[in-house]
Parts: sequence; C-alpha cells; structure tokens
Amino acid sequence: MTEEKTADQTPDENRLIAERRAKLRGLREAGAAYPNDWRPDTEAAGLIERFSDAEAWGQEALDELGERFCLAGRIMSRRIMGKAAFLHIQDGSGARIQIYLRRDDLPEGVYGAFKQWDIGDLVGVAGRLMRTRTGELSVHADEIRLLAKALRPLPEKWHGLTDQETRYRQRYVDLIVNPQVRETFLRRSQVIRAIRGFLDQRGFLEVETPMMHHIPGGATARPFVTHHNALDLDLYLRVAPELHLKRLVVGGLEKVYEINRNFRNEGVSTRHNPEFTMLEFYWAHADYRDLIRLTEEMLHEVVTLMPGLKDGRVSYQGEQIDFGGQYRRFSVAEAVAEHYPDLANGDLRDADLLRAACAKQGIHTEKSWQWGRLLMELFEHRVEPQLIQPTFVTGYPIEVSPLSRRNDEDPELADRFELFVAGREIANGFSELNDPEDQADRFRAQVAAREAGDAEAMHFDHDYIRALEYGMPPAAGEGIGIDRLVMLLTDSPSIRDVLLFPYLRPEVE
Repeated sequence: MTEEKTADQTPDENRLIAERRAKLRGLREAGAAYPNDWRPDTEAAGLIERFSDAEAWGQEALDELGERFCLAGRIMSRRIMGKAAFLHIQDGSGARIQIYLRRDDLPEGVYGAFKQWDIGDLVGVAGRLMRTRTGELSVHADEIRLLAKALRPLPEKWHGLTDQETRYRQRYVDLIVNPQVRETFLRRSQVIRAIRGFLDQRGFLEVETPMMHHIPGGATARPFVTHHNALDLDLYLRVAPELHLKRLVVGGLEKVYEINRNFRNEGVSTRHNPEFTMLEFYWAHADYRDLIRLTEEMLHEVVTLMPGLKDGRVSYQGEQIDFGGQYRRFSVAEAVAEHYPDLANGDLRDADLLRAACAKQGIHTEKSWQWGRLLMELFEHRVEPQLIQPTFVTGYPIEVSPLSRRNDEDPELADRFELFVAGREIANGFSELNDPEDQADRFRAQVAAREAGDAEAMHFDHDYIRALEYGMPPAAGEGIGIDRLVMLLTDSPSIRDVLLFPYLRPEVE
C-alpha cells in the first residue's frame, strides 16, 4: 500500500505517520483495530466536579466508595516508569483526568501493548478512583483498551495549534488542543438556546422556510446562484427568510421566528462570512418601538444567563460593554449632526450638501443616490464605528429601507431601527410594510436600480405582492446576527472565531 503524503507534512511528521501506520497494520492483523463495543458511563468533568474536595474525598473515602468508573478519551500526555505509568486523557466533556496504570493490575499483555500506543490515540479506561501524593484525582485503571489509532501526531508537541488559518481549516485539531475554542462554541450553543427559550415563552412559533428561492428577496444583497438539474432551473440561495416569514403572518401565524442560515455573495472580512446565521422574527399587531423594547429585554436576559456575565457586563476587545439598563436611542440625522459639526446646522436632506460632505470625507458616491443614501454613507463612515455601547438608531430614510413601513408623520422616513454594539450592526428591525400597492412601487424602484447596475437591488416578487393583497395584519419584524452577537459574548475579534467551519480558499495541493 502506498503511503499518502500531503503538502502540510514535514519530514519528521511523515516519519511519525509511517510509524503509526505500521502499528495500525499490526492491530489489523490482530483483529483489534477500531472496535466499537466500549461504553463509557461517566465523563471526566463530572468526576472532577463530584470529587473536587480533596478533604472530603481523600483516599480513605474513595476506597470506601469502591465505585468503578468507565471513561473514554484521547491520550494527551503520558509518563512511563518501568512497570507503572501515568497518562492524562481528555474526553467529550473537554476535561482532562489522570490515569494510573500498573502492569500487575491489568490483564496479561495489556501493559506491554499500551507502551506502543501514542499521544492522540483514543482509549477506553475503567477503574476506581485514587489520589496521588500531590492530591490529584486519578483513575487507578484495571482495564484499558485502544479504541482508535491516531495516525497523525497532535501539533507542536501538544502545546497548542497557533497558526490562525490552520486553526480554522483544521477545526477538529483546534478543538482538541485549544480548550478555549471549545468554550466559545459551548457559549454559542447557550446563546441560541437562551434566545429560543425567550421567544418560546412569549408565544412565538419556530418555523422553517426554504433555502433555495426562485427570486432572491428579503434583503439588498448579491445572491449565490445554483441550478436544479431535474427541473433545468436556476435557483438562488436564501439571502434572507423575510418574505416567506411574512407570508406566514398573512396566513395567520402571527408570531413566528426562524434561526436560519443565509447566503450572500459578498466580501469576506472579520465581520462577514458568505454564509451566516440570523434570527428573524415577526410579530403581528406590533411596531418597531415594541421591537426595541423586546430586543432590549431579550439581550438583558440572554447576556445574564451566560456563565460569568450575571451583571450584564461584557468585556470585548478591551471595552466594557453594559447590556443592562436602557440603551441609548437617537436618529440617523441626530447621529450625523453630532459627529459632523460642519453639518449640524445644515439641511440634512439637501443632496448637494451631503454629496459635498461625502467628497470631503473621500466617500465614493453615485449620481443616482438621493439624500437618504448619502446620509447613510456619512453615518456608516464615521458614526457607526464609534457606537460602542448598545445604541438604537432610528429615523432611517425610505431610500435605504425598501421593505419598511413609512412613518405617518414623515413619509420620507421609515419606522425602522438598527442596534449597534462595539461599532457594528447587531440587529435590524422595522414596522412592516403591509400596503401591497406601496410595496409594489418600491419593488419597481428596486428593479430600476438593478437595471441601472445595482447588483444588490431586489427583484420584483409577484407572489409576495399577491400574499399582501390577501391582507397582512400590521406587524413588525427583526433580524439579529447570531454570529456577531456570539463574537461579543466570547470576546472574539473575528467572525471566523465563532464559526466551526468558516469559509476559506481551498488548500493548494
């Protein structure tokens, strides 16, 4: 059999892998390769927690207990001393526990076989608990079995995987050798579970909507295109579930949510990944102000449910962010006036004034942009990065809010908000546009923008207009970026740190 080698292997690694393959061949010949009949009955973390008090659980108490425990884990270190050995295994709980082996306590030949095993091998261990002279809780094994042979050595003599791209590309190794990575993804799961619990308790129904669409809609974004062979039909990967969720509101499901995967064919950065997770929810007989209050309440609860964050304060990249209390609220126009003193007394709906201000800031503009788009460019350029504490921004121009309801008092503005934390958008919500004729006009404007070269502008969705023509109750809807929220709650500087398998270019062979 030809040995397979890959470009990432050094000569030493190639030698170690060859040695391990030779050991595996011996296991196969003995009929002992990759068994599947070992059943652990406990985990290391549970044992350590239960017996952590060395005074209450000294050696005498452990002997009296007399309980035998069965574990399974990966060998992370070992020290062989003639007829005895110590090793540490790490199991599915993420914890490591010490194992004590003595040749005479094991079946004939097992200890000799163990000495041929390697760091990284997966083993099953059973025995009673003991404490070493230093007081370390250990399992005094009377049985140990090799469950899976690791053909590749763990990196850098098991002190950790440090190259960032390799960590993302080989997340399976990253999880083994960097304990804090495991904690990040446990926290991610806790966040999603807390959000589900919050919405479920308030009568929202979790639903699922299609991930392949005939027409991309629900957000201004460039979609991915795929093809259905049997139907010979081009389809788009979902950029947002919004229009399908609002169809459900039309159908009488008046409080719905989806924790969904979206796909946008756009740039990759520390805040953007081509596929990402969003919470979207819709609430009949509510408006954007109701959403602001609900969002504030949701984040208070989610943050305080996280271990170590009971006071609602989060440390993120050196900033202390307070999710307690009421968040600041101000409009886009107020924000721009505050951060651009030269514009404070000007007419912030004067397109010429705003275009000149953009030029002064070196912001590229298009001739077709009206005052609303220009105002938003100024906001995003200077204001957004400075919104560190949770801040609700309202008063968005209709021009940049094609699915939002117009404000009754000022039709050029939308009943919309965005929530910013640590200089980035976390949530976007608005009172929904349920007027089918107004929505149709806005779709036409989006089509015109698309024909003029805007690749992110929306298509005209005739079926969605038809749904609105059956009557959608007044409603409000919101999207919250799960990945960005988890970044905040795990002090992660990049979105790739909170995605188990972030997008990366293929490896060069």
